[in-house]
Amino acid sequence: MPIIERNDYLLKINTLIKNNPVVALIGPRQVGKTTLARDIANEYASVTFFDLENPASLARLQDPLLALQSLKGLIIIDEIQHQPDLFKVLRVLADEPRQKRKFLVLGSASPVLLQQTSESLAGRIAYLEIHGLSLQEVGVAHLETLWLRGTFPRAYLANNQAASIQWRQDFIRTFLERDLPMLGVNIPAITMRRFWMMLAHYHGQTWNASEFSRAFGMSDKSVRHYLDILTSTFVIKQLAPWWENISKRQVKAPKIYLNDSGLLHTLLGLNNKEELESHPKVGASWEGFAMNAVIAQLNALPEEIFYWSTYSGAEIDLVVMRGNQRLGFEFKRTSSPSLTSSLQTACADLNLTKAYIIYMGNDVFPLNDKVTALGLARIEELA
Repeated sequence: MPIIERNDYLLKINTLIKNNPVVALIGPRQVGKTTLARDIANEYASVTFFDLENPASLARLQDPLLALQSLKGLIIIDEIQHQPDLFKVLRVLADEPRQKRKFLVLGSASPVLLQQTSESLAGRIAYLEIHGLSLQEVGVAHLETLWLRGTFPRAYLANNQAASIQWRQDFIRTFLERDLPMLGVNIPAITMRRFWMMLAHYHGQTWNASEFSRAFGMSDKSVRHYLDILTSTFVIKQLAPWWENISKRQVKAPKIYLNDSGLLHTLLGLNNKEELESHPKVGASWEGFAMNAVIAQLNALPEEIFYWSTYSGAEIDLVVMRGNQRLGFEFKRTSSPSLTSSLQTACADLNLTKAYIIYMGNDVFPLNDKVTALGLARIEELA
């Protein structure tokens, strides 16, 4: 299997370890957290690794304070959400006056991890969310394959399309039947699968709890709980709306995206490029994929990204609010982008610093003094 260097992540992790007693890598299973941790381990003279899904590691941590306090160097604890009581021990060790060790903890889902660390490790821990392979990491020459197969390393690097599909199907099954129950989610796998598949058909659309509650015959509160579970386990992204103090009525519900295009295609039953190209969700799929590429290129934080929409029809797919900068992005699956009245309205009402139409081309050219058309293949030129 080819090796893809993830040097940006390695640099970020090393910087965080240098400045914090505890660093947490969070993200979905199979996204590459353990591989990154092992790469980091190669740079340290003393490393101890615990995998909390391995009985041997669990046995070594029967008395965690006794097991950990004698260790030096880098201590890596994988799948830490299975042992939340460890956070109390990490706090004790992190507060020692003379630090002789650093902790790198890996979690495949955020609910338990964030809850426990907010109670036990506030001010002592730094987080880094790990995503799948980016367009920058694989190269724009492989853009179509990354879009079709998705960003999970094993799905993208599979020997052929059939093997990639099989891996994604197995991931979905394992996620529903094993991973969620291990996190204390007591919802039947078949119910959650139906919900996830329905979300796939709403990919790129505004969340409507009433439609989902009618479809499932349950309360708005219940379907919202399902949505939050999938968001907290990193397979769904809720893009928050931006509100501006203007006279127009603005949409206040989040937009829903599946985080990985490959899982989206599998849940939609799309097995090849031809089936994807003829499917009604092809545009929404490309929009989500291109949006993730922009977010990765800008290193945008979750609290910096929004969408904006009004009931009169003006909207913009992505707004990045960073300091004094307001950047707007529209995603168009076309080879000939053009300036729309909706985008012009968004530029004026939001007072955007700069706006871009990201399209399926290879060129970069201005559409007016504020709006630039930027081919996705030229994404690295986005500053």
